[in-house]
Amino acid sequence: MPRTDPPSGVEHHRDEKVGSSEPEPLPWQALPVLSEQQSGGVELVLAYAAPILDKRQTSRLLKEVSAVHPLTAQPHLKRVRPSRDASHPHVLEMLLCLAGRAPGMRSLAELLPQPAVDPHGLGQPFLVLVPARPPLTRGQFEEARTHWPTSFHEDKHVTRALAGQLFSAQERAVMQGHMERAVWAAQQAAARGLRAVGAVVVDPASGCVLATGHDCSGTASPLLHATMVCIDLVAQGQGRGTYDLRPHPACSFAPATTPLGVRMGPVHKLDGDMDTEADEDGEDGLPYVCTGYDLYVTREPCAMCAMALVHSRMQRVFYGAPSPDGGLGTRFRLHTRSDLNHRFRVFHGVLEGQCRRLDPDT
Repeated sequence: MPRTDPPSGVEHHRDEKVGSSEPEPLPWQALPVLSEQQSGGVELVLAYAAPILDKRQTSRLLKEVSAVHPLTAQPHLKRVRPSRDASHPHVLEMLLCLAGRAPGMRSLAELLPQPAVDPHGLGQPFLVLVPARPPLTRGQFEEARTHWPTSFHEDKHVTRALAGQLFSAQERAVMQGHMERAVWAAQQAAARGLRAVGAVVVDPASGCVLATGHDCSGTASPLLHATMVCIDLVAQGQGRGTYDLRPHPACSFAPATTPLGVRMGPVHKLDGDMDTEADEDGEDGLPYVCTGYDLYVTREPCAMCAMALVHSRMQRVFYGAPSPDGGLGTRFRLHTRSDLNHRFRVFHGVLEGQCRRLDPDT
């Protein structure tokens, strides 16, 4: 298929920014789409705590209470905290145990079996809200610690991503150039009466654009969303592929320059709690179609396209505008599911304003 390039101004704009020693600040951020556990609020549960009336008993009480109520499922909770009310005579408070499903006022004798625990030095128990799970982000940690002292093992990579500091100015300029190409493809689709959604697949190792496509779906071809088109175009560049996209001149691919048998790509994850890596090769012994590649798409992929990205082993996805039925952030977060054999990183917000104007229902 002959390659149809976007107007030279798009490529020139990108090259001009990349070549500049100090690229101009860009009015958008590429922010990560994290798992629901990472992006959600802090879940709180009720627990019993008690004032420590005699500080000299703290070490003994800590040992005895921890032996009786080890809080195995809540290792992030610290046992002792300073009193929050300066008017109280005690200066420390100790977490005793979770309250369970039927919380109510309990005495020390009810909560701490004797003689396993000598309650001497403790005051009357009270109920307090504590974080149910360890915080996964800096924001969750800051919220959790307002309720009870909590340990936090920070993932610096996630913190930088949430702060918009993961990509350098030059990297962002390159990213903008790729999304501008996707916007151009969407505009070509709109000019032909098709839905204005465009996409680009890039090899980040070389910076080469491997495929440019747009939505080609219709009554006769309902599956040809922009993401599906681009994945198939990459496959065509590798001598594979399924669809005849010649009627759409803006949809193009670059022939593969690296033999398929030796092409390898890392499977990166932003969610640090996944230990397994996906297999790099498919059943035919060749790398999956998009192993190690990036997708830039003007509109958040639907669930069908999101699963296609899983199966093709895409490395990163950058989408401009959210979609009401989106599969990577709005309705689902398929890229973070632990029961799938591949996870990839997703970022939103690249040229979001332009991408929203392309498709009014985003």
